[in-house]
Amino acid sequence: MNDIELLEKLCNCRGVSGFEDEVLLIAREYLKDIARFEEDSMRNLYIYPDYNKGNRPSVLLDAHSDEVGFMVQAIKPDGTLRFIPIGGWNEKSLPSSKVQIYTKTGYISGVIAAMPPHLMTAEQKNAPVSYDNLVIDIGATNAEEAAAFGVEIGAPAVPLSPFEYDKKHGVLHGKAFDDRMGVAALLKCIRLLQNTPLNVDIVGVISSQEEVGERGITAAMYRVKADAAICFEGCPADDTSAPSYMVQDALRGGVMLRHMDATVICSPRFTAFAREVAKKNKIKVQMAVRRGGGNNGAYIISANGGTPVIVAGIPVRYIHTFNGIATEEDFQSVVNLGAEICRALTSEILKGF
Repeated sequence: MNDIELLEKLCNCRGVSGFEDEVLLIAREYLKDIARFEEDSMRNLYIYPDYNKGNRPSVLLDAHSDEVGFMVQAIKPDGTLRFIPIGGWNEKSLPSSKVQIYTKTGYISGVIAAMPPHLMTAEQKNAPVSYDNLVIDIGATNAEEAAAFGVEIGAPAVPLSPFEYDKKHGVLHGKAFDDRMGVAALLKCIRLLQNTPLNVDIVGVISSQEEVGERGITAAMYRVKADAAICFEGCPADDTSAPSYMVQDALRGGVMLRHMDATVICSPRFTAFAREVAKKNKIKVQMAVRRGGGNNGAYIISANGGTPVIVAGIPVRYIHTFNGIATEEDFQSVVNLGAEICRALTSEILKGF
């Protein structure tokens, strides 16, 4: 399976927080020949490569499997579905978007209803978008018919946005780039290290429920006792929204190394080491300081008495919407940096973090 095929499979699969099973099946298949796996009740997947020796310091590679989505809250008498968000959305972007809703016999299509302008009053045109007045329409005409479609309260729903690859320009289009891009980078990094002399062991964790409060990695860190960690993330690109002097996560800018965000100050010595590795290997990096946002790094750095952590981000335009844009070259930069860091780490270097 080549990189684009892996990305396509991961981004097209359905895996809102709490329902990440499809993602883990792909990960298991990709590494089944070189790793063993464990899984817990939160659907965290632990990956132990066969090339580990067991008597060396360990490095955790983390990426989260879940994507933002929705959950059916109620079925209305007219057959439309009330829903609530899972993870952070800009609700103004939702009307007229296509979704997939889970049923026991498979996912079915629906659309987040948008009233035609012909039927709207002036007051409705100026009203703010709210989950109180948004519904998913599956084409049913009453509640009984909607139930016959197989929809139940508690059913997860995700965007219906097929992955596309513009080979000529190296551009990727699709949903769930946060964080299926990171999952793909983690998986490829583990495979790249297969025939590499290492001074550390590698533990991969594909963690669940990051989008609802980093819940999966919080549980995982009770099991994983790593000496350092790399978080692979899909991060919001700002090159179309920020003034030029504030752009810190641009498409084709390479790896976004994050100094801090609202939840974590990444380990400064580890971050400096990562920058040196990038410079030595001619890997493009861009440094970011964020007021908002958050990621699994905050929970990793606080676990087990303190675990040095960095965040290696892949720039994604329009993150947490139905259609993200990223580039193949930025994905490759993150993979390469992750692999080169693992190759360069030693016990003495780790002690210095």
